[in-house]
Amino acid sequence: MVGRGGLGKLKIRGSHPLRGVTDMGLSAIGLGCPGLRILTLWDCPLVGDNGLSSIAKGCRLLEKLDLHNCPMIGDKGLEAVATNCPGLLTLNVESCPQIGNKSLKAIGQHCSNLESFSISNCAFVGDKGIMPIVSTSTKLIKVKLQAVKVTDNTLSAMGHYCKSLTDLMLVSLQNVTEKGFYSMGNALGLQKLKCLSVTSCRGLMDASLVALGQGCPILKQVCLRKCEFVCDKGLKAFTEVAKSIENLQLEECNMISTVGLIEALGNCCGKLKILTVERCCGVRVCGPVTMAVRACESLKSVNVRYCPGFGNGCLALLGSVCPQVQSIDLSGLDGITDDGLFKLLGNCKTSLVKLNLSGCIEVTDRAVFVIQKLFGKSLQSLNFDGCQKLTDQSLRFIAECCSSLQELDVSRCGITDDGLLFLASGSHDCLEILSLSGCVQITDKALPYIGKIGERLLGLNLQRCTGISSRALDLLTAHLWRCDLLV
Repeated sequence: MVGRGGLGKLKIRGSHPLRGVTDMGLSAIGLGCPGLRILTLWDCPLVGDNGLSSIAKGCRLLEKLDLHNCPMIGDKGLEAVATNCPGLLTLNVESCPQIGNKSLKAIGQHCSNLESFSISNCAFVGDKGIMPIVSTSTKLIKVKLQAVKVTDNTLSAMGHYCKSLTDLMLVSLQNVTEKGFYSMGNALGLQKLKCLSVTSCRGLMDASLVALGQGCPILKQVCLRKCEFVCDKGLKAFTEVAKSIENLQLEECNMISTVGLIEALGNCCGKLKILTVERCCGVRVCGPVTMAVRACESLKSVNVRYCPGFGNGCLALLGSVCPQVQSIDLSGLDGITDDGLFKLLGNCKTSLVKLNLSGCIEVTDRAVFVIQKLFGKSLQSLNFDGCQKLTDQSLRFIAECCSSLQELDVSRCGITDDGLLFLASGSHDCLEILSLSGCVQITDKALPYIGKIGERLLGLNLQRCTGISSRALDLLTAHLWRCDLLV
């Protein structure tokens, strides 16, 4: 991007270890481009403090600095940015081992307009570097702290002083205890926080999660990953006080059970729109579950992926909770069958738009028949990747009824040439994306059908279709030149 004073935006992503960008090159930019506002340096092993200092002294209008894996840049270079570029709005630093507390303290002292701050995988960064930033930068809107040596003191300071904060991401903070999270919530300074993501932080426990819910009254999006000490009790109590949540994501939170999840959803019945549960081993049905289920009428999107114990019983409970769902993703649930799907889909009172059953290896043509009968006119996206028991009959059902379908994935299914004949014979003016990857029973005989279908497609995936010859693929490539064809 070129503006007054030369370049306004410079991104360097990847640099040759011997012939790449050096301090000399950045010095030239500093001299010739006083209007530079955005600088991104990724994987630049030859750029050091002198180069960054030259930028800072020559480009005093710098607003955004993004440093990723720059091993030669340390405190001296970043201090120069702090003292010479007081208008800095965004600072992202990742995997820069020479950067420590001294330069970050300078950022806190001089860059009072900072709005977005992210620091990741910097071993020498701790409270002494982060606290001056979160305590003095009153305009901070977004903060990410990952794998740095901060303690409870930093989180407490954030809770008191980051009153403009809307987005907070905390990852692998091994020195933070429950006290830190508890203090951050109880300080009542995060009144504007809307998005909270916590990953691999052992200090987040039930009581501190509830404190965050109480201290952040307009939280809309919450993501908890690998929070091994958050249990049913904490999740239920959190959803009782956090009344504005619209998007809840749980990943590898193995102390949360099906009962805890269902109870939490009952508390979110007014606002929650999106639920994602991924790789949570505790979400399973170990026997008959007798509990009052409260429907979450606001829930429109349900994503339950790769939860090994999630079976038909769980689907029945889920169906009772989300009668208004429009998008369902059950990827990797190899324990569910047609009967379980019927219990889930039979409770849907609205028109399903998107369904992903990728990896649901027990699903058969019978399920597809019911799906197209219930939602054939509304479905826009279907994914059956890896559903090995699906045959040509499924494509026949889809061709007959799913007239609004835009995306269809039947990769690694038992589809043959006859199935593509069914699909080509149907009316699918809306179909844009079709994936047949790994359908090894498709042969050159299907070439006319694929050609007819492909004329209206934007994307077609024929990778690993070993039954189709190279010559046939070449002919298709020439014929379907408008289509993004993967072979």
